[in-house]
Amino acid sequence: MKKTYLSLSVLLIVLCLAASPAYAHFGMIIPSDEMVMKDDPKNIKLNLMFWHPFEGQVTPIKIKSHTAWQAAYLVGRPGLYVFYMEPEAYWEPAEDCFIIHYTKTYVTAMGEDEGWDEPIGLKTEIVPLSKPYGLYTGNVFQGVVMLKGKAVPYAEVEVEYFNQDGQVKAPTGYMITQTIKADKNGVFTYAVPRAGWWGFAALNADDKKIKRSGEEKSVEIGAVIWVRFYDMK
Repeated sequence: MKKTYLSLSVLLIVLCLAASPAYAHFGMIIPSDEMVMKDDPKNIKLNLMFWHPFEGQVTPIKIKSHTAWQAAYLVGRPGLYVFYMEPEAYWEPAEDCFIIHYTKTYVTAMGEDEGWDEPIGLKTEIVPLSKPYGLYTGNVFQGVVMLKGKAVPYAEVEVEYFNQDGQVKAPTGYMITQTIKADKNGVFTYAVPRAGWWGFAALNADDKKIKRSGEEKSVEIGAVIWVRFYDMK
């Protein structure tokens, strides 16, 4: 069984919508196929963004006149592939801090899927307790929020749906980004109400600061994971 980590850290993600500061930014990695079967095309595409996933209507490469990024990867053998992205720090004036989202997603190929419940060694990450693919709408998704290799008790986790076609309308702004808390062991649980891609972001303050105009500014680091759910037919 092969488990492969694929870094997309060379990319600078600086994409941001003009929206209320109360709405969440998410680092995003969305593959064209997260479960590559024997007879499926083996060349997968990955869209890379820093975005408001519920509010934005997204198309490949060009996103509301902003630039996004796309990568391609040829799956050459059975195995579990973990794609992750570490962007340069993004300055958020509304929050007076820098933001870095350590974002990952999983692609399983041709019947091999061991090792999905292991950390990959990012500064902060969500380690899944539910297999992060092959999920039905209504399944719960569980994960552990990790920071520098340790679980984060009572971590706050933001949850948002990738409203790709813009068909979903939130009744109020409070329902665009939902927030849940992890337990004392850093474990959170969320029951997904709709098919599609869902993002989970756990935010913590880094112990390092970045200078801006001669002044040290705080850095918010986010552990982000994207998981897809399917309706049962």
